[in-house]
Amino acid sequence: MTTIDTMRERLQTLQPLQLEIHDDSAQHAGHEGAKGGGGHYWLTIVAALFAGKSRLQRHRLVYDALGELMQQKIHALSIQAYTPEEV
Repeated sequence: MTTIDTMRERLQTLQPLQLEIHDDSAQHAGHEGAKGGGGHYWLTIVAALFAGKSRLQRHRLVYDALGELMQQKIHALSIQAYTPEEV
């Protein structure tokens, strides 16, 4: 299972209506974080669960869902988190 597959699986707890994940690790070859094996990713996620939540609260929900991946497999993560109404 790839890191993206694992990310998708874990983010299902947020019941996303839309989920898009891209691996930008190749663009960061030689970067200090890449040397340790952590990848650079960006994701767009749309979930009703984000309604009424601040940007920080939305990001924290994503980080919590990803758990230890944030310390092991993911060095950098760019997050765009929206409610269905915002899309």
